[in-house]
Amino acid sequence: MASKKKPKTPSNTIALNRHVKHDYTIEKRYEAGLCLEGWEVKSLRAGKLQLKESYILVTNGEAWLFGAHISPLKTASTHIKPDQTRSRKLLLHKEELNSLIGAVERKGYTLVPISMYWKNSRAKLEIGLAKGKKLHDKRATEKDRDWKREKQRLLKHG
Repeated sequence: MASKKKPKTPSNTIALNRHVKHDYTIEKRYEAGLCLEGWEVKSLRAGKLQLKESYILVTNGEAWLFGAHISPLKTASTHIKPDQTRSRKLLLHKEELNSLIGAVERKGYTLVPISMYWKNSRAKLEIGLAKGKKLHDKRATEKDRDWKREKQRLLKHG
């Protein structure tokens, strides 16, 4: 007897940066567009993106994504030379940029990429305004997570 599988619904998420939640406490989230080249969009559709070591800097009133690694496809055109880790400009509203500049320069926050996803066939980047966690904060969150998991086990088994 064959088991019926549910058809997969296409996920809009291209890539997640899982280390962000471990290293930072996220205060506020923003959505930004990206200036991409054609080969980059094709690679994103194939899911060839890594946000693990990427970061965001605000310079001269513009936000830039550094260190995001987009691997070119094997079928990429031969007349272009793809730069996998080039800096990419982020598209934000002026008010959002001003608030981000103020928070980063005056209050000591950090801008980190959280995830990249598709929205209306456009690639969007979720940015987090974050504060870095200290070692004891990381231990406390891990301890709380373990306690919640143990509590669920106890309640489940009686």
